[in-house]
Amino acid sequence: MRRGRLLIFLVLIVVVGLGVLFAVLTLLRPGTTQPAAQPTALTEIFYAAQNIPQGTKITKEMLGTFSIPSDKVAEVMFAVGEEGNLVDQSARVTLEPGVIITTSMVGDQVEITGPEHATQIPTGMVAVTIPANRLSTDGYAVNDGARVNVIACLSFVDIDQDFQTILPNNTSVVTGAGQMPGALPILSAAVVSGGESSVQGKVVIDKTLLQPFYPVPSEPQRPRMACQIILQDVKVMKLGNFSLRPAAADPNATPSPAQAQQDAAPDIVTLIVNPQDSISLNFFVYNSAILTLTLRHPDDHSLMDTQVINLSSLLAYYGISGPPDRLNYGLQPQVEILPPPILPNDIKPEQ
Repeated sequence: MRRGRLLIFLVLIVVVGLGVLFAVLTLLRPGTTQPAAQPTALTEIFYAAQNIPQGTKITKEMLGTFSIPSDKVAEVMFAVGEEGNLVDQSARVTLEPGVIITTSMVGDQVEITGPEHATQIPTGMVAVTIPANRLSTDGYAVNDGARVNVIACLSFVDIDQDFQTILPNNTSVVTGAGQMPGALPILSAAVVSGGESSVQGKVVIDKTLLQPFYPVPSEPQRPRMACQIILQDVKVMKLGNFSLRPAAADPNATPSPAQAQQDAAPDIVTLIVNPQDSISLNFFVYNSAILTLTLRHPDDHSLMDTQVINLSSLLAYYGISGPPDRLNYGLQPQVEILPPPILPNDIKPEQ
């Protein structure tokens, strides 16, 4: 019995040893290698090797090539072997160095009927320019190509609907000069003594004395402000002035001192909007509205639901419980009007 078990163990040891020996010999056999991965097929496509202005006829020297996986090549691209369809074509838009050229960017004949930058405006949209400064452009973080919201702030006053003048009205004196038999009284109007009319007030009954008083305003009417987002996800076409140099001029030419100063401190910004919004922006500009641009993430195209902010909604939104209590002490020096901060960059050096 013991001899049978021993024989079985010896057979198992021999079998395992033969298996290990076979595996080692297989790995050490000359010429045995792992199968190599199949190489990815590549295709060379054309790109702009230099700046190609709009309307320029494309030559072979203006082009460069690089390889991309063949399955990534789109039909609108130009591959090596198709240069006959690209060379001698004209650029429909300015091609920056490194841009992959597609069929929509070139044509047989390109007629330039306006400024080159007009091609940035989508069909059905227009460009409109509004005032700008450091505060209204997020410290000039809003720049060419940025996506922004536009906030408008307006000041409202009460006016006389007939006169279309700010209230309160001025008053004059109406006196009677007699009455003809069977006719209406004869009245005449004149300004008050001293040659100046007085400001119209209102009759108020004092609750303690139960006597009427006629108070008049102590100052002109205070405007009431309201602010709201009027445009969302708008594209900035240009911060500052467009170049006054022709498109064909040397792009490396040194700008004039006036042009350099305008570029250093832009005071306008051009937006791409629909025609109706361009009319609205003109209305805001010529009615002294304050317009502010707020920068958005370039991939964020969501529309935000916001509420109009005036004094009452502002206090309610932030939980401000109205004017402070009247105390028997105060701050020194007395401040009646909050002065805006004077920033170092706003201080102009003396000439």
